[in-house]
Amino acid sequence: MAGKYILEAKGIDKSFSGVTVLKGAELCIEPGELHALMGENGAGKSTLMKIIMGIYTKDAGKVILEGQEVNFKSAREALDAGISMIHQELSPIPEMTVAENVFLGREQKKIKGLPFVDKKELNRKTQELLEEYDLSEYIKPNMKMKDLNIAQIQMMEIIKAVSYNSKVIIMDEPTSSLSEKETETLFRIIANLKEKKVGIIYISHRMEEVFELADRVSVLRDGQFIGCVKVADASREQLINMMVGRELEGGYPSNTAEKGEVVLELKNFTRKGVFKNVNLQVHAGEILGMAGLVGAGRSEVMRALVGYDKLDSGEIILEGKKIEIKHPKDAIKHHIIMASEDRKQLGLVLCRNIKENVSLQNFDKMSTGSFINKVKEIQLAKQYTEEMSTKMNGIGDLVSSLSGGNQQKVVLAKCLMSDPKVLIMDEPTRGIDVGAKATIYNIMINLAKQGIAIIMISSEMPELIGMSDRVIVMAEGEVKGELVGEEAKSQQTIMNLAFGGE
Repeated sequence: MAGKYILEAKGIDKSFSGVTVLKGAELCIEPGELHALMGENGAGKSTLMKIIMGIYTKDAGKVILEGQEVNFKSAREALDAGISMIHQELSPIPEMTVAENVFLGREQKKIKGLPFVDKKELNRKTQELLEEYDLSEYIKPNMKMKDLNIAQIQMMEIIKAVSYNSKVIIMDEPTSSLSEKETETLFRIIANLKEKKVGIIYISHRMEEVFELADRVSVLRDGQFIGCVKVADASREQLINMMVGRELEGGYPSNTAEKGEVVLELKNFTRKGVFKNVNLQVHAGEILGMAGLVGAGRSEVMRALVGYDKLDSGEIILEGKKIEIKHPKDAIKHHIIMASEDRKQLGLVLCRNIKENVSLQNFDKMSTGSFINKVKEIQLAKQYTEEMSTKMNGIGDLVSSLSGGNQQKVVLAKCLMSDPKVLIMDEPTRGIDVGAKATIYNIMINLAKQGIAIIMISSEMPELIGMSDRVIVMAEGEVKGELVGEEAKSQQTIMNLAFGGE
């Protein structure tokens, strides 16, 4: 191998429809190095990775792999050359099995030259991978991908990328949906890869992870290379300043909203095999945190509340009156609004533009009789997306053209337009940069001051502790405890309950 680096990107330019996304972007990876790539949403991180992977064609610049310039025309060419990628936006084939997804395009045939896949061998190889990475207890090779939750799908994407035995692995927000236990598994995988001299490009907005894992950090801002620093020599404040070009106030904003009456109460919520006898209350002006490991039942309770999933028994009390919700439209009618963690499937229509997505479920606000007032639709869409500081050319942009974080802002803009009495935020800052997180936290505080009851599900412990007035902890489908005051600020207490402790 010529030179010090296993992979280099030099002077990369890229524009879409005349809009510059990358200008002179750079990156260089050493063998066995975990190199973090940071920047706000829309900084060009994912675009640069897609150019390296051959998904996008660069306008200028060079990509050099092991001393040789490469110009991949497809992701398959990059994979064959030894570069694999774990994408932030998951895209499994739901009707295919775990094994079929892991070895898609690499299936072993029963007889060479004939189109018959050796499924037994496929399952055997997948089982070996699952056992190697401690996933065999709850994931089986013959399970269909549609039956896995988001975290399990994320782990399978990680295992799939590792199974290629690549020289370079790109990890785009790999822990965004993982529990603490699964994150530990990923970190063990990373340590093993580094020992094998695999170069890792690690995109993350989680500062704790970057300082724990990375050797060096490169920062992009507005598509331009800002600099590269050794983690040992860097500070959190320095990296934030490089990313946003300004100082940000540290910490979490304090919720000084006066707590009002109980807005929503759930009584004995039960869905067989998923959760049972869940009771909780949330007050006007309160931010109620929901903690627990992946699979604890937090999201499932909220999905049943808003009518995504069937409820076997239980009562919903809204502002003192019993109501029934059998479909998401019933929840919207009662102003119980949920921003799901799975924005691609449940939050957005990716093939439509920003205006149309924000308008969904809100046509009553812009209609006169049976007709939509187009002027008002445009006005409201602009108002709510601008409040969210969405990076876009205009509300006519396709949602699919936005970064993951900006897609999340469109979801929240749509939710806020629905005038929620109760706003359920499931992993509200998943895949979102530090600047956008601060925006969302302040919006949450302002909504609480307006008397809106907020339920926040979060796997990020600092966020959960920093933003919650009370914390409900779930494990194995049951509420294990309700924490207030100093107890709600104790990570040890929360994790003890999340693992089923007293």
